[in-house]
Amino acid sequence: MKKNVIYILVIVVALALIAFTLMNNKQENQTKTDIVAQKNASVAVKVDTVKTETSSLNFTANGNFEPFKELDFSAEKPGRVVRVLVEEGDHVRVGQTLAIVRSEQVSAELHAAEAAYQNAATNYKRFENALKTGGVTEQQMDQAKLTLVTAQSRLEQAKVNAGDVNIKATIKGVVNKRYIEPGSVLGAATPMFDIVDVSKLKLRVTVNESQVASLKVGDPVNIKASVLPDRTFSGKITFIAPKSDSSLNFPVEIEISNNPDNALKAGMYGTATFTSSDRESEKILVAPRNAFLGSVSSNQVFVAEDGVAKLTDVTAGRIFGDKVEILDGLDSNELVVVTGQINLQDGSKIDIID
Repeated sequence: MKKNVIYILVIVVALALIAFTLMNNKQENQTKTDIVAQKNASVAVKVDTVKTETSSLNFTANGNFEPFKELDFSAEKPGRVVRVLVEEGDHVRVGQTLAIVRSEQVSAELHAAEAAYQNAATNYKRFENALKTGGVTEQQMDQAKLTLVTAQSRLEQAKVNAGDVNIKATIKGVVNKRYIEPGSVLGAATPMFDIVDVSKLKLRVTVNESQVASLKVGDPVNIKASVLPDRTFSGKITFIAPKSDSSLNFPVEIEISNNPDNALKAGMYGTATFTSSDRESEKILVAPRNAFLGSVSSNQVFVAEDGVAKLTDVTAGRIFGDKVEILDGLDSNELVVVTGQINLQDGSKIDIID
């Protein structure tokens, strides 16, 4: 009986081993078949053609208009506002009085300086008469003269300070904001007026390194404001930054003469159109932007050649919307893969679809 059980167990184990071996061989064969099928399979892709096109050298840049000059007037000395002589929106000229401020401290300093000067002048006169009779020495006379000169200087400074209580404009322009009223008490650095000069405006824009190379100070620029689409304003470049910013762009400043009606306002959105005076266009080689792996900065594309995708290094230049300038690595009329790159490796077989 025991022998029969042992025979049955041996047969069961043998059958299990045979089944395991057959299953394992089947999986290995399937894996090899899948690998062969994968190697022989073609990836469906779409392609586009590298072309030589005529590109305009003109380009645009956007920015915001700023005042030609802007000044914030703040109090230099404490005092009380007696009169305010301008309103918001008033045009002012250089030297025009904007407000009158009374300062007890300044008045007291002026009276003290006047008294000190009168006392020094009297002493000097008395010492001068005494010197003739030998009542004072030459050294005492020199000291009296020095005291008189010092007192005179302090009096002149006190008069200047007293004159400063009449707040005067140092630039021409328009009162954009008035912060004070009669009776306002001023402390040091208290804001009083904002004055802006919009007879001219500045438009600040940024351009990239390939664009800045064609610009120079004094070049004319056509300007449009977003809120005045039917009007074109003339400007000229007054500044080109010698160093790029953190985004590798170069700030450029354009000066625009405003119309007599001051149609342009500081803060408006403007567009500058830069034109080339030497050439209006050039021939360049371009490829679709979506042909690049990941982004344009990767500088890699797949070229379709004889049913195979070849990974190719290129040198990208300027970007024109959905096209990229090709400086090196591709030739005109070559086909580049524009969809399906995620499934490709260098040398993958491809099936081009419409």
